[in-house]
Amino acid sequence: MTDDPKPPPNSHDLGRVFNEVPELYDRVRPGYPGELFADLVAVTGLEAGAPVLEVGCGTGQATRSLAALGCSVTAVEPGADMAALARRRLASFRNVDVETSTFEEWDDRGRRFDVLVAASSWHWVDPSTGWRRAHDVLSPGGWTALLGHVVVRVPGEPEVYAETADLHERFCPGNPGWGRPPLEDEVRTTDGGWGLVDDPGELFGPTIVRWYPTVQWFDGEGFADHLRSLSLYRGLDREVREPLLDAVAERIRTRMGDRASRRYLTVLRAGRRAE
Repeated sequence: MTDDPKPPPNSHDLGRVFNEVPELYDRVRPGYPGELFADLVAVTGLEAGAPVLEVGCGTGQATRSLAALGCSVTAVEPGADMAALARRRLASFRNVDVETSTFEEWDDRGRRFDVLVAASSWHWVDPSTGWRRAHDVLSPGGWTALLGHVVVRVPGEPEVYAETADLHERFCPGNPGWGRPPLEDEVRTTDGGWGLVDDPGELFGPTIVRWYPTVQWFDGEGFADHLRSLSLYRGLDREVREPLLDAVAERIRTRMGDRASRRYLTVLRAGRRAE
């Protein structure tokens, strides 16, 4: 599973879902390791000054790393408050322009890019138009690179979902989104194609996949704040969400020594535009 594996029925709700909590999102969401961006450069041949399009930049977590490579970054973000925070966070970079729009409705004004990057955002793009649009805005030989986080667990380590399954069922019974993360070793075997998103068919060539283990550590309150930034929890009524997350924080304090991990396999999936 990704951090946000299931978008709301209307993907245009993305702006609302995360736009409610841009500062929280920026503070608690995991970033992307430097090794990933080194591999992105090696795989795509990305050079300083090259035009890069980022789809769904959020508050600019991946954008900062792209900008630091010296790329000319056009970042598209549908949430007005998220985009505003990204502009503030990226103000020191003269090579970044943040535009407020969905990718589907964004006016490319004839611009073409060497690489399109989507960091934990491509699953929000309408698949009936997204891949074709990605192909069309890339220059010949261009690349699409999808970055993401797959939540995993490791054997023998206490895991929050296992420790709080009863709380989730008590406050929100029968929700199909609850579930224990897969083992890290199991996820590493699923390195074909584009992951959980729809396949682009013949629009892009074979996919190159790289994995990067990462981990965040939280106390109980911090873990609850992290969950508040996820679409699965943002979609709950506040009257359900807040008592549930208060109970999760208390469970982490009392049963897990007020220390809980959020483990990921961060992933880079890259494919070249087919001509």
